[in-house]
Amino acid sequence: MNPKSNRRIVHRALAVSVVLVATHVPVVGQHEHVRAAVAMEQPQLLRSVRSQTYAYKTVGDLQIKAEVHRFDDEVVRPVVIWIHGGALIMGNRGRLGGVSEMMLEEGYVVASIDYRLAPETLLPAIIEDLEDAFAWVHDRGAELFNADTSRIAVMGGSAGGYLALTAGFRAEPRPTVVVSFYGYGDLVGDWLSRPSDHPRHNQREISAEEAYAQVDGPPISEPPDREGDGWIFFNYTRQNGLWPLEVSGWDPHTEVERFYPFMPVKNVTSDYPPTMLIHGTDDTDVPFEQSQMMASEFEEHGVAYELVTVPGAEHGLAGGDPQLIAEAYERAVAWVDLYMR
Repeated sequence: MNPKSNRRIVHRALAVSVVLVATHVPVVGQHEHVRAAVAMEQPQLLRSVRSQTYAYKTVGDLQIKAEVHRFDDEVVRPVVIWIHGGALIMGNRGRLGGVSEMMLEEGYVVASIDYRLAPETLLPAIIEDLEDAFAWVHDRGAELFNADTSRIAVMGGSAGGYLALTAGFRAEPRPTVVVSFYGYGDLVGDWLSRPSDHPRHNQREISAEEAYAQVDGPPISEPPDREGDGWIFFNYTRQNGLWPLEVSGWDPHTEVERFYPFMPVKNVTSDYPPTMLIHGTDDTDVPFEQSQMMASEFEEHGVAYELVTVPGAEHGLAGGDPQLIAEAYERAVAWVDLYMR
């Protein structure tokens, strides 16, 4: 069967699956516009949930943690790794997306992971944390939280979407299925390596002195452990086109090939996992074209994929039609179920 025929079959299967998952709703939502879209007018399903925090890795004195959520029972359940966003500079494991909560209601174990944050820690070590988190879930998940680790799904939003896509070629074992919400596969394009003119990044001019004062401490994996404000530093990097340099230590104009081992768009092969991409068309933080680029690579290499667009939606799907956002989330659940069940 050729790849295009396979994708048509996948699409038909999704159409059936969405009807099934539409009766499931999240326990709690992080973002108000997403929570409203996902919940719609359906009753909330109440189940007792057990949550536990683990240190999956220690570097020096820094513990890097995962928070694992599951129904409070002894049933062996499939597992999905959720990866938070925040430009690799901010965010932590507590930022569960609405879809990850839908996965919990669907009966999955949800492992939400931290990783060391830039610029105190640079890109290669961040990806090392990603790889180690996958290995930990695979090797210890059955023992620690009664998970079936023979297959592992991964989801993430924004920078978490980038890391989910990176797991598709860097993690061992490779994930069974990937879902990227408004993520990116490119680290060196003009959208990051040239100054941004979008108002979201330019609410006020930030000096280099102010920016670097925010991030002059030791390595961290959670923003509260940083004395400064990561948002200030992030906006400074976008105002000046410095984000690739600051998170990696490499110049994207003169050392571009050093980024390639960490760029999903450069590492798609025929054995890349099935992937769903969800993106708003009016995203001014991570351009919609980033998901289009990944879709083109999947098409070229015969990888099963779906590109789900939310017209008019900004970053995080903000401003999108609530009904379309709800449908996108339902399709994400169905996509994971298709390969994990």
